Amino acid sequence: MNYTIEKSTLEDLDEIFERYTDAATFQRNKETVVVWPNFDRTLVEKEILEGRQWKLIQNNTICCVWAVAFSDPQIWEERDIDPSVYIHRIATHPNARGQQMVKKIIDWAIPFAKRMKKTHLRLDTLGNNTRLIEYYQSAGFYFLGMFPMKNTAGLPDHYHTAPVCLFEIKL
Repeated sequence: MNYTIEKSTLEDLDEIFERYTDAATFQRNKETVVVWPNFDRTLVEKEILEGRQWKLIQNNTICCVWAVAFSDPQIWEERDIDPSVYIHRIATHPNARGQQMVKKIIDWAIPFAKRMKKTHLRLDTLGNNTRLIEYYQSAGFYFLGMFPMKNTAGLPDHYHTAPVCLFEIKL
């Protein structure tokens, strides 16, 4: 299916938060180790204004949203020295599950990161969610392992409860 990837706008805020609610509901129903909390709306507004919140549109529907960062020292600690694009909060519309959204994001993110002279594409998840770990690996990410978080001050609440799983693609 044809799709486009665009920067999110402030008009997308309600739909972005619907995707986050969908994701948290999915996590609860799957009884995952970590369930997303309610995210701070001002955080997402800031990402939109900085051009770091993205959406995948298919058939006039926002099927998937995510944010990018270019530094992530609290989560990646000493590894943050590598020039990287970090992908956060991938949330998929329930009707788009199973349509390989992460692979579509990777297909977009690799050239995006290379244009920005980055050497790594990275993401993280929390807890021992073996199904999600396997999915990210099947999408092309290398699983670096699970690590305890040393400093979670200022991070969303779910980072306080479980070890972080780190993934990367070297470009």
